[in-house]
This record gives sequence, C-alpha cells and structure tokens, in this order.
Amino acid sequence: MARQILVLNGPNLNLLGTREPDVYGADTLDDILAELRAGVAGRDVELRDAQSNSEGELINALHDARTWADGVVFNPGAYTHTSIALRDAISACELPVVETHLSNVHAREEFRHTSMLSAVCLGVVGGFGKHSYSIAIDGLLAHLDTL
Repeated sequence: MARQILVLNGPNLNLLGTREPDVYGADTLDDILAELRAGVAGRDVELRDAQSNSEGELINALHDARTWADGVVFNPGAYTHTSIALRDAISACELPVVETHLSNVHAREEFRHTSMLSAVCLGVVGGFGKHSYSIAIDGLLAHLDTL
C-alpha cells in the first residue's frame, strides 16, 4: 500500500519564484512539487499538496490529513514563529510532521529563531532551498519504515 504524504505550505509560498528569490530561490511552488513527485516516482508514495495563506485553512488541512495521510511535510512560513493554533493542530492530528523551511531560519532575523511548532514535530529541515522538501520526505519515509 502506498504511503500517503501531505505536503502542506503556508503563507506567501504561493509567491515562490518571484518573492525574494535571493532568499527563497527562483523555483515556483509548482516547480518544487513537480520535482518532489518525480523524486518519489516508483517509490510507492503518493503526494498530495495544499497551500494556504490562511491559518484556519492550514489547520483544516491538518485535521483532514488525519483521515488519510501517513505523515506531513509542512512549511508553515511565518506561522512557524507565531501560531500556537497550528502547534495544537499538529499535536491533534497525531501524524508525524516534518517542519520544513527553504531558508536557514537561524541565519536570519532573530524573531525567526523561535519556532512554536518544532517541539511537536518529528523533525526540522531547513536551509537547503527546494531540497529541504525532498530531505524532509526522505526522513519522514525512513521514520515511517520503522513503525
């Protein structure tokens, strides 16, 4: 049976490719998702994706994932540093979640050094640009293989 992974993206990630490409890269979110799908081809993995600029929609996506997903790769964007509601949703979904960032948040502004979410996530990957997602998927799949 194929592993079901949700790739969830938060605010402003719909602007990838045009928003601060020196920080986030030149690839669009669609480009990244296409590369991820190509990377799991033949690995018995199905990726579903969602992106929202709305905290409530991200929470709903996590709640919905409880019914079908084996795990989540989640780039919460700026909500990383502010959202206790997303932290609670991650805990409530009872799925392994890998917090994922394109940039190295610890090499950026001080307010980005604190994550409200990391403590309830399986792991954190950041600083590898678009490759952060594939590293997160590989780590999540390795964890799922141990269950």
